[in-house]
Amino acid sequence: MSHNILRVSAAAAAMLCGSLPVTSLAQSTAESSESAWRQCTAQTDSAARLACFDQWAQAQPAGEDVGPATPANAVAKSTDTDGVATHSGAQAQLRPPAEPTATAQPAAQPNGGCRDASFSEVSRFWELEEGTDCGAFSFRGYRPVSVMASGADEINRQPTSGNPVNSASFERPYQKQEMRLQFSVRTKLASGLLTSADSKYRDSLWLGYTQQSSWQLFNSKISRPFRNTDHEPEIMYVYPTTAELPMGWRWRYTGVGLAHQSNGQSDPLSRSWNRYYVMTGFELPNRFTVDAKLWKRISESADDDNNPNIQNYIGRGELRLGWNVNQRNYLGLTARGSLNGKGKGSGRIDWMHTLGEGWLGGKSNLRLHASLFSGYGDSLIDYNFKRTVFSVGFSLLDF
Repeated sequence: MSHNILRVSAAAAAMLCGSLPVTSLAQSTAESSESAWRQCTAQTDSAARLACFDQWAQAQPAGEDVGPATPANAVAKSTDTDGVATHSGAQAQLRPPAEPTATAQPAAQPNGGCRDASFSEVSRFWELEEGTDCGAFSFRGYRPVSVMASGADEINRQPTSGNPVNSASFERPYQKQEMRLQFSVRTKLASGLLTSADSKYRDSLWLGYTQQSSWQLFNSKISRPFRNTDHEPEIMYVYPTTAELPMGWRWRYTGVGLAHQSNGQSDPLSRSWNRYYVMTGFELPNRFTVDAKLWKRISESADDDNNPNIQNYIGRGELRLGWNVNQRNYLGLTARGSLNGKGKGSGRIDWMHTLGEGWLGGKSNLRLHASLFSGYGDSLIDYNFKRTVFSVGFSLLDF
């Protein structure tokens, strides 16, 4: 019995003695690790500090906690030169910093931009404010995109012009009933050209295109031709204005533009002209709008002028009034005048009724559209031909 106790005591003593160098080595390694860690922490250059930490991490024994040796029950807090707090202890061990990554960008906030109903219609149409931006070079609606059936009191079967070269020599058997097709788009080329960077308002430069066709769809006797198609590219600059007017009205924008309009036909049916214009707009937010435009024709030589004195018929300016009767009904009135006392010009009334709901809820872009026009310039071929036209069909607004 005594021999066994002696053997166990000897073995225990040998184990205790053998463990002392290992403990000393572990303490030495921990002290070295802590010293290296503190040297890395003292680095002021971010790249140098990161390289130091990488070298320190590679030198640590696999599978062991890393960090400077501290009492197990102590929770110490230290802060490196970048202000990053670190902790040590049973539940919080120091870890080498991760490699730098690209700075995370804040998540985009939901914003309808030019379709955000929290802004007024005029502001969204011309993207006048910071929150109404839908970006450059994206397609937007301009005038209504329409498919309509029309009937008129008269039809221009033999178009004439002040230039004999542009007067038809015979009549064409056109019908008074036809289809009216309109396609119109625009895109913003740039914004913030003249407005200051710290302003919430934005000016903008736009390029637009409108195409309007008169189609003899119901005239099978002459193979249903297109009687006329007008093309109108234009460029316009819009500057926001912020004047508050009586009774809640606001002066919203001013602008300038340059437009070309032609029907792409050969003589004698060719028609074209160029003009520059100034425009401005007012609104009683989400209720009434007033848009005014004045233009001046760019003169041409007598030989090149397909439609002399067109400005005396189509007019030299227009005034457009809009009324949102309620959430689903809109009424518009457009008046054009020659402004020279000769009594030419035209008037137009438009009624639109919203059909259905939008794809994601809210107001649909589809409208039931009825229009009554009377006067000169219903199309370029009719610039000097007076007629009254009633049209009904469907339109898309800012699709």
